[in-house]
This record gives sequence, structure tokens and C-alpha cells, in this order.
Amino acid sequence: MNTRQIVLAVLALDFLALSGYVVANHGYVGMFVELFSTWPGILTGVDLTIALFMIMGWMLVDARKHGLGVVPYLAVTLAFGSLGPLAYLVRREWALSGR
Repeated sequence: MNTRQIVLAVLALDFLALSGYVVANHGYVGMFVELFSTWPGILTGVDLTIALFMIMGWMLVDARKHGLGVVPYLAVTLAFGSLGPLAYLVRREWALSGR
């Protein structure tokens, strides 16, 4: 495992822990209710949605280029946000380091 893989894995696990904490305290729907209750929250939510869809487009192209499966990571992205791309990058680094 190289440094990039370790950093990505730690970041993904930390984000998963933070996500779990927020969902445990506010509920999955509750976190969106709070996010979209103010205009700055709406702006942040829309910005994150645009960014994640651009990242999903990149993941599709990159997965085809490297012969990797991407559908599970797209589904995780739709359900849990940045966790999907982080998990994809961990998988991608693992696959490419073996070549």
C-alpha cells in the first residue's frame, strides 16, 4: 500500500465516521432538512450536487479507461455523497498499483 492509498483510505474512513455521527444525531432526512433550511445551506447543497455529478462523469470515463467497475461507486455517491468518489479512488489506486 502506497502513501496515496493510505491517505485516501484514512480520508474515506474519517468521512464515513463523520457521516455516521451526523446521521445518528440528525437522521438521514434530518440532515437535509437542516441543510436546506437556509439560503446558504441551499447554495451549499446545490453546489455539492453539481460537483458530485461532475465527479461521477469523470468516474465513468476513468473507469472505462482503466477497465474498472463503477456502478457501485456511483450508487454510493448518490446515497452518501463524497464517500463514493473516495472509495472509487481507493479502489482505483489499488487496481493501478497492481499493474
